[in-house]
Amino acid sequence: MDVGQDRRRSLAPLQGSRPGSVRWPARTQRLLETSYALCVEALHEPLQRCLSEFERQLFVLAEQARRSSEQQECFASRQRVLQDRTTFEQRFMEHLGAAINEVDTAASKPAADAADVKPWQSLELLDTVEQELSMALEQLGARGEVRHSSVLYELGYRMAVLVGAPPLEGQALPLGPHALGQVCHQASAELELPLKHQLLLLQHFDQSVIQSLAPLYATINAQWQADGILPQLRSIPIPRRISKRAQPAASEAATASEPAHVAVNPGAQQGSGGGGSIEVLESLRDLLAQQRASQGGGGQSTGRAASEDELQFALGALQQHLAQVTDHASRELRSAARLREELLAQLNIGKPADAPRTQLSGEQGDTVELVARLFEQVGQQLQHGGNAHGLLSDLQLPVLRMAVADHSFFEKREHPARRLLDTVTAAANDWLDGSDDESNRPLATKLEQLVSRANQEAPSAGLYTTLLADIEHHLALLTRKAQSAERRHVEAAQGRERLDQARHRAGELMAERFAQSPPRGLLRALLDRAWSDVLALTLLRHGEDSEPFRSQLAITDQLLGRLPVDDRLQLQVEVESGLQQIGMHAEEAVQVAQRLLGAGTPDPAVELPSATDLALRLKQHQRLGEHQSAQHEPAAVHPAQVQTPEPSPRERRIEQHLREVPFGSWFEFIDPTTGQIARRKLAWYSPMSGRCLMVSRRGQRGEEMTLAQLAHEVASGRVCEVPAQPESLLDRAWRSLTGSLRQSTEARRPTPPEAARR
Repeated sequence: MDVGQDRRRSLAPLQGSRPGSVRWPARTQRLLETSYALCVEALHEPLQRCLSEFERQLFVLAEQARRSSEQQECFASRQRVLQDRTTFEQRFMEHLGAAINEVDTAASKPAADAADVKPWQSLELLDTVEQELSMALEQLGARGEVRHSSVLYELGYRMAVLVGAPPLEGQALPLGPHALGQVCHQASAELELPLKHQLLLLQHFDQSVIQSLAPLYATINAQWQADGILPQLRSIPIPRRISKRAQPAASEAATASEPAHVAVNPGAQQGSGGGGSIEVLESLRDLLAQQRASQGGGGQSTGRAASEDELQFALGALQQHLAQVTDHASRELRSAARLREELLAQLNIGKPADAPRTQLSGEQGDTVELVARLFEQVGQQLQHGGNAHGLLSDLQLPVLRMAVADHSFFEKREHPARRLLDTVTAAANDWLDGSDDESNRPLATKLEQLVSRANQEAPSAGLYTTLLADIEHHLALLTRKAQSAERRHVEAAQGRERLDQARHRAGELMAERFAQSPPRGLLRALLDRAWSDVLALTLLRHGEDSEPFRSQLAITDQLLGRLPVDDRLQLQVEVESGLQQIGMHAEEAVQVAQRLLGAGTPDPAVELPSATDLALRLKQHQRLGEHQSAQHEPAAVHPAQVQTPEPSPRERRIEQHLREVPFGSWFEFIDPTTGQIARRKLAWYSPMSGRCLMVSRRGQRGEEMTLAQLAHEVASGRVCEVPAQPESLLDRAWRSLTGSLRQSTEARRPTPPEAARR
């Protein structure tokens, strides 16, 4: 309890409205100070939790940042939060105390301000940042009031009685969610956070502080009730009338335009429950009818229409027939006309020639045609030469059976059959490259098993939900493995970048000393080939201003004769230790140090190699990081990527654009000899050296080049950037399908001048 008392701040120092006069009666002052002390005690832990969660989230965002500028922004905000945690809490409590101290003036201030301000004097430009923050604060306060409505009702009335003001609510209640959110915003002003980080802080404040206010409100209410402040008050709050920006005209317009929108893009229909559901299938059938009429299509054939069971039986028989056929034609997408032919053949199989023929009803025929056209559009979205086409053709009949049995296939975007079709085709298109590589076999086998089960079992929502969960679990494992492999490659590239910078700095320091005291022989070989790596390693581990790095520089100056050597034996031991840190064998390190310094008493039975021999060994010694660079050489790099001419103005513009491209952007690399296309993701690039890292979908290391070389390849046409797709593969197919139906209908519709001439 003593620790809590240390954090409490009295209201007396904050009183400044009426200096020299007693603001409130002693009882009111005592109760307000006690309530403030309870707030300080109760809010300390939630505020610390809020800042900890906020700081952790900033670190996660920095790791996931797709641009270096975003990453630096997150780290800068996180550093400010770490430095000002205690100051933030102090400012928060000071602003809270000031709000409590001004509770009686805050209650009457809005009405007075509204009376004094003239409408034409309140016009001002809209600040988008302030608008975002005000909306976030308003929503935070509204959620808090709904969550704690009963205790806030009692607290507002009791505090109003205590200070002699009207009932307090909203911003007028200094302990309410609205006021606390505003206090948090004021306390965080000195952190100078960007807008998105301010909104994130308010979100964590809502989760950590606002949601945990109920015990504090209950304690204050109980204390005031025990002190005789409205002891008989019961929580029966009158619902507040919250003003909303109603736009009836816009709502009516949105409702009126909804059917047309669905007809254009059925993939965007969510299929949520509620009245007035839109029949997407009927809209598509209308477009089909208009297209047939504009193209002069014939009417339906005469005959009895097949029942639902007969059509399902025919589809099942066709599935079994195709499963027994192993030729290439069985794995091709079927057009609407071919599907209709095969279904009619199955429906009338075994019937006499003069018997009435069973036909598809108008709705059945339209469903078959729409599904067939949808699969054609999906096939056009796929990359050529992959395994996705075969899987797509194997899914055509199972999905058609589901669409015939359940018309919500057209209505609901989240229908399990639609999601399975989208997931399977996207997985095969993105993850499988058409080769028989070992890494592709597990996913290819899983997809084939899944499609085979869809062909063998009767169509149902439960079946497709099970299959969808199975493939999503498998893809989640693949994604995690790919992300882990990509993270390792990025960390390795960043490590090599830091090592190169450290070696460059060590080389600069060594060159400065060589200019003043040029070494020769074994000493020159040692400093050039080995000791510069010792300096680079120490710089990488401890930094340039650290004591270990200064010690290694002092050893360098002693070897060059720039500083006196007090203890040659100690210097020899330190040289041996430094050489062993960069991977040199202990025996070889001892030989180099003894031959160079000659300290101690050498063993007469051991003959040291000559200085020339040791210098040759040092020149052949593998330098720090060379084995990693050899392991990560770019594979199959085109000669144009090795030597690039002076960049043209277009290449400079492309390079500047590439510096603004976010991490995770995709590029297509085209082999000039075979024409084969390989997709690579820009996983990382260095803003300083321009070196970038490309990885495959599985996180495997691909081409490594500089941004200038990548810009040269883009300018030469061997590499092209793949634009981000906001829609899924199936959504793009839906849009293409409905677009083609509308275009063919509008193309046949005569223009007004033509109609007038006719």
